[in-house]
Amino acid sequence: MARGQRKTIEEKIMEKEKIIESLKTRLKSEQRELDELNKEKRELDLKTLHDVLTEAKMTALDAADVIKEYLQEKRDPA
Repeated sequence: MARGQRKTIEEKIMEKEKIIESLKTRLKSEQRELDELNKEKRELDLKTLHDVLTEAKMTALDAADVIKEYLQEKRDPA
């Protein structure tokens, strides 16, 4: 049974290089999408915090003080 023409090592190398370049492009695209999703999540988290602060009539500094106090109490229980 006759086989088709075998690829040279140079052809195999070129194919692998093409595949790697394609994967690099895909990886960059996926990283951009991930970055966008993380940015969207961060903005949603900030909006949620802003809404809670507004409802509580607190500033960000007030909230930071409350959180610092909470953390301090957690570290040094009475």
